[in-house]
Formats: sequence, structure tokens, C-alpha cells
Amino acid sequence: MIAYLFPGQGSQFVGMGKDLFDAHAQAKEIFQQADEILGFSLSKTMFTGTEEELKATNVTQPAVFVHSMAKLRCADGLAEPDAVAGHSLGEFSALVAAGVLQFEDALPLVAKRADEMQKACLLTESTMAAIIGLEDEQVEQICKETEGVIVAANYNCPGQLVVSGSKEAITAAIVTFKEAGARMAVELSVGGAFHSPLMEPAREGLKSAIEATNFMAPTCAIYQNVDAVAEKDPEKIKLKLIQQLTAPVKWTATLQNMLKDGCDHFVEIGGKGNVLRGMLKRIDRKIPSEAV
Repeated sequence: MIAYLFPGQGSQFVGMGKDLFDAHAQAKEIFQQADEILGFSLSKTMFTGTEEELKATNVTQPAVFVHSMAKLRCADGLAEPDAVAGHSLGEFSALVAAGVLQFEDALPLVAKRADEMQKACLLTESTMAAIIGLEDEQVEQICKETEGVIVAANYNCPGQLVVSGSKEAITAAIVTFKEAGARMAVELSVGGAFHSPLMEPAREGLKSAIEATNFMAPTCAIYQNVDAVAEKDPEKIKLKLIQQLTAPVKWTATLQNMLKDGCDHFVEIGGKGNVLRGMLKRIDRKIPSEAV
């Protein structure tokens, strides 16, 4: 069984998509359509913008999504997936790949998500931090014992977890994580506390847009971040997508469940093609994977 994996925010890079635009008519069409839908030249920022310009949440999220869609559109000869999953923002790419959303419906949702998250980030000084070398339970316990808002946000792979919360709580917890034996505990360069209670205003802002969008039955199983299990009911898919903004990304469990359910070949579509494959190797090094 073949599974497609789509990366999320953080997989952007300077010049992303320019090679696809120059070499493939299908990709050129995607970028032109995206610029038209958004009402500004996203492609120009992707192709020639600086790293700083690409890091802005309201640019990054549409850029990462459109890049994945361009790669998917150009992947001639790639077998149809039996399952799909996307990391955080990547879930929108997975929904398009599974036929749940059309590109022209998904991109406005991605743009709305980015705008709402950007606004939520301005309400509270907040951030995220990567913790490497501790058990999930240790990280969760330290979060509980730390004063202020701090939660486990991304369960990326065994021994690698990202926490999210107020700047003050994250700064204090980093010290505790290091004292507990973490090999690394470092603040990330992000706009705010994604996948935490501090994103509640963004979730409310995105909810009505998602509810007003037509979701179709998927052509294959989609594993969503909120519960990491295969889903095929469009209404449940919609509900979980709304919940995703304030819930943790259960990526470790997602990959484990896909393997348990028979997926034996993984294809990463988007970014530079190595982030999610690296996480997969931390779970099972023997499973074949490739990048588009």
C-alpha cells in the first residue's frame, strides 16, 4: 500500500517552486491560479522572496500548500495513494490528494487559516520549542508543572516533541527540560503558539469558513492529526480539521497506524522531501520511502 505524506509550515525555502514553474506547464498553471485566487503574487515571493519574507505565517502557509500541490500535479506516473496524511498545514494538501477538497476551495481555507493564526499570534507573546531526547511522558509532566500556558503540540517521532505556549512559560520550561536530560531544548523561530489553547481565536475564525466549504468523500483513507486514525466520513473530516488548530499533532501515532494498517511505501510530496521521511525512519528504518 502506498501512502502520500505532505509537510507543513517550516518546510519552506528560498526559491521554492521556481524549478517546477520553469519546467512544467501543470505547475505554471497551479502558481498562476494561486496568484489569481489570493489576489497577490504569491509566486513572486516564493521564487524571489527572502527567507524573512517567506517566514511570515500568512505567506508561509499558502506557499507550502501551493508548492506541494504543484509537485503533486507534476508527479506523472506516481501510483494513486491508498492512504494520505499531512503534518499540520499539510493536512490540507492531503485532503486535496484524497479528493476531499478541490485546490480552488482548499487554498482560500489555507489563506484564511494563516490570517487567523497571524491575528491570534498578536494577542499574546508566544512561541514553540523543540525537545529532543526525552520521553513524551516526561515532556508532558514538565508542561503540567510549569506555570502558564504550555502544552505538547507536535508528537513528531520517538524522542522528538515540540511544545507550544506563552513565551514566559516556554523560556522557563526549556531550563527544566535541560535539567531533566534533554539532548536539545531550543526555542523555534515561529510566529506563535500553534496547536495550543492560544490558537482558540484562530479556530473560531476558521470554523465558519470550513463549515461553509463542500467536503467530498475521500478516494482513500486520510489520517488526520487530531486522532491519527483513518477517516472516510466527510463531516467527521471537517470537524477534525476545525479541532486541529488547538489540538496536538499526533504524527508519531499517525505513522504507526499507517504502518499497522498495511502502508509499506511512503512518498513525501512538498518541501525538500526529507523532513517527514526522516521522522518515518525514526519509527522504522526499513520502510521504503521516496520524495517527489
